[in-house]
Amino acid sequence: MGKKKVNLAILDMYDGEPNQGMRCIHDILSRFSEEISYREFDVRGKAEIPDIRNFDLFISTGGPGNPCEGDGNWDLMYNDFLDQVWIWNMNHAQKKQLLLICHSFQMACKHFGLGKITKRKSTSFGVMTVHKTAEGLQDPLFINLENPFWAVDSRDYQVVQPDKRKFKALGAKIIALEKIRNHVEYERAIMGIRFSDEIVGTQFHPEADAVSFLEHLKKPMVREKIIELKGKAKFRTMLEDLVDENKIYKTNETLVPNFLEQSIRKLKMLNMPSLT
Repeated sequence: MGKKKVNLAILDMYDGEPNQGMRCIHDILSRFSEEISYREFDVRGKAEIPDIRNFDLFISTGGPGNPCEGDGNWDLMYNDFLDQVWIWNMNHAQKKQLLLICHSFQMACKHFGLGKITKRKSTSFGVMTVHKTAEGLQDPLFINLENPFWAVDSRDYQVVQPDKRKFKALGAKIIALEKIRNHVEYERAIMGIRFSDEIVGTQFHPEADAVSFLEHLKKPMVREKIIELKGKAKFRTMLEDLVDENKIYKTNETLVPNFLEQSIRKLKMLNMPSLT
């Protein structure tokens, strides 16, 4: 008999909006098809939340809108899900591994009180450098990525002003910050947090690939907005960044696979029945 697969739940936070994020996640998971089976949950559209007892791994996606707003139903259920994972991991040897992306990351930061969520003065969109902190240099999520490394950033909101007391109480660590902007006085946004050994998140999109970015740039409104804000030279630079194998291609090939490989390894070490 062949070995059983690890069960992964994707928490879809896109609320039915067309997006490339889910396609990118599916593409990455296809590389692990022999080890992982997965199921999707429409959190915002249908208020679907996985029963954490039935899954080993979780990926919670990016999504549109204000991370501080909900309908009083799905958002409360999602916060309860975060608490369930945290409490489970405090009380069981077999841990649940969770990766939080962008919108989900922001919601988790708000829920755990780790920082302030603010609306950016302008949308951050493009291929950006992400800088590891001292803790990030040692974090396994970033193994085989340079410092700084490149990633796709797409957000109207940001997590800033970390609450050091809450970080200490949770044992959480900031592992990445946005690029240094010497020409402005704005605080650098928090781009990655290790909430615990099992829970980690990024404010950028580690799943993004060149195809997803190009599809977004094909939209006339997107293209015109970027040119208006950044200029034609910056727009051309974005296109060049897409074909550079050391930029978002490297991050796509590395970060989420790191999370999956390391999670599977931890489960195997515990001799899970589902992996024998």
